[in-house]
Amino acid sequence: MQAAKLSTATPLASRVSLARPAVLRPISRAALRSQGLVGARPFGFSPIAAPIAPQRSSVSPSAAADDAPAGIVELDPLETAVSKIVGPKLAVNAVTIGYILIWYALNIGFNLLNKSIFKYFPFPWTVSTVHVIVGLTYCVAMYALGFKAASFGRIVSTDEFKTISGPASMHAIGHIAANLSFAAVAISLTHTVKTLEPAFNVIMSRLILGEVTPLPAVLSLVPIIVGVSMASAGEMSFNWLGFLTAMASNLTFSFRAVWSKMAMSKTLSSTNLYAYTTLISVMICTPLALIFEGGALRAGVDVAIAKVGAQQFWGDLAMVGILYHLYNQFAFNTLQRVSPVSHGVCNVVKRIAIIFSSVIFFNQVMTTQALVGTSIAIFGTYLYTLSSGKHKKATPPKTA
Repeated sequence: MQAAKLSTATPLASRVSLARPAVLRPISRAALRSQGLVGARPFGFSPIAAPIAPQRSSVSPSAAADDAPAGIVELDPLETAVSKIVGPKLAVNAVTIGYILIWYALNIGFNLLNKSIFKYFPFPWTVSTVHVIVGLTYCVAMYALGFKAASFGRIVSTDEFKTISGPASMHAIGHIAANLSFAAVAISLTHTVKTLEPAFNVIMSRLILGEVTPLPAVLSLVPIIVGVSMASAGEMSFNWLGFLTAMASNLTFSFRAVWSKMAMSKTLSSTNLYAYTTLISVMICTPLALIFEGGALRAGVDVAIAKVGAQQFWGDLAMVGILYHLYNQFAFNTLQRVSPVSHGVCNVVKRIAIIFSSVIFFNQVMTTQALVGTSIAIFGTYLYTLSSGKHKKATPPKTA
């Protein structure tokens, strides 16, 4: 018992404070992490720098680690506040569900607004640049305010910057490719094609890292491929530009995911690494936008303002950048609270929500073939997520 380990000289108030049940929950994050149920997102999968994690109040952190009963850990400030409404037992799950719902809402909002902008301002290179400029503005602001852990962390060396540049460049190009697809075809088709990203991850992991994907996970790629083929053939908005740029996005994001594993640093968190990724993305996206759209940009802006007005035009660009930043941030925060497999399942549900919300919002007509193909592809993604997760749990940890 914790109380039995306290010195007799320990004040009564301290002992009472340490034993408060209102700030405790039954399962520790350390225990969950040791079982593979909680994971930290790798650099290549953390799209936006997350804020500093809430500090959990404790009289003595070392004592909490050494003397606290197994399976007991304090709630963070947000969970503590929520526990006053739903109780301490439900507080953690309530906050996690809240993060997931906000993540979904922001992601849906981003996709709908992004596509709406392309309808009156078809400049995907420029809009892609706006997204990362907003992200960089956030990182710089956080660094300037002293929240370095939620931004760049520290100044990297030349060699580190070169190492980061590989996956960062793939992130920038993949982001542009995705927006080129969003501008060319229906949101539903782009997201359906993007369910093929696991297939590219399998190939790239094998070619670059030498990792072998388990057979069940490989077999789960079959329905994804079949579903994408059916959806593409049945999609009325299909064109090769939208399809090929979505495929290019899959390829570049797969390179990013694989290379990011080699860019991991013991002194830079995934948040810090993504801050530098955002910086490099701005350096890549800006000149490309000027090259491909710079000549027609002024006229395009004038036409867009004539259609929707200056206030809505500039407001939409600012808002879509904010939504892009925030939905990625909440995706990162959600992964910190759940296992990678659970996060993968959440991603599948999110893709379903985006596809069908876009169909309703834009009054899109989906053929039966496209609907069936999309459903099969999403189900295949779900199977891949589960089979990959089971393989990781079954693999014994490496010992030094």
